[in-house]
Parts: sequence; structure tokens; C-alpha cells
Amino acid sequence: MTSKDEQVRAAIADQASEWFVVNDEARLGPEESAALVAWLKASPVHVEEFLGMSVIARDLHTACVDPEFAPDALLARAHADDKEPVRSFWSRMFAAITDVPVRRWYPAAITVAAVGVAAVGLLLWNHRPIARLSAPADTMALHFATRHGELRTYRLADNSVLHLNTDSAVTVRYSQTQRLVELTAGEVHFEVTHEPQRAFRVVAGPAEVIDLGTQFDVRLATNAAVVTVVAGRVAVEPSPLPGTGRLGSSQNPATGSVQLGANQQISMIQGQWPATPIPVDAQRATAWLHRQIVFDREPLKRIAAEFNRYAQKPIEITTPDLQDLEVSGVVSTDDPEEMLAFLRSLEGVRVEVTATRIRVSRK
Repeated sequence: MTSKDEQVRAAIADQASEWFVVNDEARLGPEESAALVAWLKASPVHVEEFLGMSVIARDLHTACVDPEFAPDALLARAHADDKEPVRSFWSRMFAAITDVPVRRWYPAAITVAAVGVAAVGLLLWNHRPIARLSAPADTMALHFATRHGELRTYRLADNSVLHLNTDSAVTVRYSQTQRLVELTAGEVHFEVTHEPQRAFRVVAGPAEVIDLGTQFDVRLATNAAVVTVVAGRVAVEPSPLPGTGRLGSSQNPATGSVQLGANQQISMIQGQWPATPIPVDAQRATAWLHRQIVFDREPLKRIAAEFNRYAQKPIEITTPDLQDLEVSGVVSTDDPEEMLAFLRSLEGVRVEVTATRIRVSRK
């Protein structure tokens, strides 16, 4: 399994654990029930991970009620083992749930996924049947979002992958005839599994992007959208206007659309069309996937704005003539100390860290 696949799997496992806890704590309402069914239906991998959670929880419960693992017995053994008391506890605790391989539930999960969500309702949870969940409509809306500073990855039912940047939100609607993603905030990197009979379309503010088999990035800003192609090709055109009935209606790139290839970028501003693609370094433009900001002779104000998308303490440039100071470098989006070290390395620059922000000024 590649590193990227492992990241995707880990993200799905996190979601499965969250759904497991929610479903176990209280009876789900109609909206939550529908959302859980939609999440399970999105991918067989979702079913596998949810089943895995139920198996682990069951085995852990079995281990906990075993007299061998009663608190008194565990404490007695811990006191007896002065050298490694903590390891003794956990090694014995997990021994009860590792007799069977961790992935023993994969074949069963794949079978359940093939049968369908209705069968999953009968098999997933023996003391809280999911069968009570309502069946989804033909086109089910899935909502994904990230908080400030958070990056998350989601694999869709067709194996397409969405990487959500900080403060991002998307709605995914799949049907038998099309795949539609609406980006309402932030930025998403798409790895699309091409299906000739079912277009993959992204609507982001003033832009509509039609995938032609590729990897691309869409960033939404105020009255504008920036599309960057990493590999393959996309077609970009003005997005359908709300209320016209066109949303979700087109199946092919419209006449007058602009096609982009790898290492090309286009910025679409509301009400301005056509737009002209420009050459870019796509790897640098999507460095956020690796939690990095890469810049080469760019104004300091732009770097500060990019860092502020992730930071708990934003950068404030208090000396106006520093705004356009050209700088180059690479910093981490999640390491404030690295950014502070970079700012302090700039000649003639003073950095002050307060309880709420990072102030940058001339010495």
C-alpha cells in the first residue's frame, strides 16, 4: 500500500470511528441516520472500516470482562512486574484482541458491501440495528468540511479522492448520469477516476470545471475561483447561474470553454469571461498537500496571507513598505516556529509575538 493510500485509509478510519461513537452513544435522528447510510454507501472501504470498529469494540469488551483482565488482577501483575508495568498491562490487554488477524473482517466487509446497504443494516451492529435507517434517494448529497488549519482526505464511491485544505466545504452529489461537486468554501485537490459515461463536474463560484481525466486543484476566493491542473486536462467555463435550472444539467464541456493541461492555471472572476490560462509550477501551487508553503520572490504580504489560512496566531505586517518585500523560501503550514525563524532571518525585520498575533515591522 502506498503512502497516499495509507493516508486515505487512515482518514476513512477516523470517520468510521466518529460514526461508531455517535451511533453507540444515542439513537440517531432521521437526518443523522440518512447521513450515516450515505456515508456507508459512498464506498465499500467505508463499510470495511465501520465493520472493523464493531469487531474491535466487541473484542475489547470481551477482554475487559475476562477475569484475567479484572482491575485487581491487572494491578497485581503490574506491581509484580517492576521493570515494565505499562507494557505488561497493554501487552496483556491487547493479546485478547490480536488472536485473530486485524483485517480478518475484510472479506466479510466486501461481501456485505456487494449485497448493499440494506444488508449492512442487518449485519453491522448486533445490538443497535442500522436497518431502521431510511433508504437514500437516487441522488444523495454528501457534505465534507474542514476546520481552520485542518486538512482531510475523502475517497468517493467511484474511487475518486478529494483532499480538502483548511476552512473548506464541499457537497457531493452522485447519480447514475453524473458526478457533481459544489465547492462552497476553501480549496480542494481532486484525483478523479475517469468515467466516459458519467462526467465529473466541479462548480466553484464563477467557475465550472469538467474533468477530462486528471488531477486538479480548485481554490475559491471572494468572487473568484482559481483552477490549477497537475496532470491530464480539464475544461473550464462560467458556472451555471443559480435559479436557471442548469445546475447539474450539462454532460459535456460547453462551446466556448477553455481547456487546461498540466502546469496551467486559470483565474475566473465573477462576470469576466473568457479568461486566459497561464503557466505555473503545479507542484508548488499544491504544496499545501504536503503541509508546505513554497514561494519564490513573492511579496511578504502574500506569504503572510497564505500562512494565516492555517495559523492560530495570524501574521500582521505593521510597516507598510514591508508588504511588498520579495522573499523566497519553504515553510510548514503547521509549524509556527518555522515561520517565526524565517521572518527573523529577514534583514531589518523585527518580529513580535503577542498572545493573539505575530507582528512584523521594521527595526
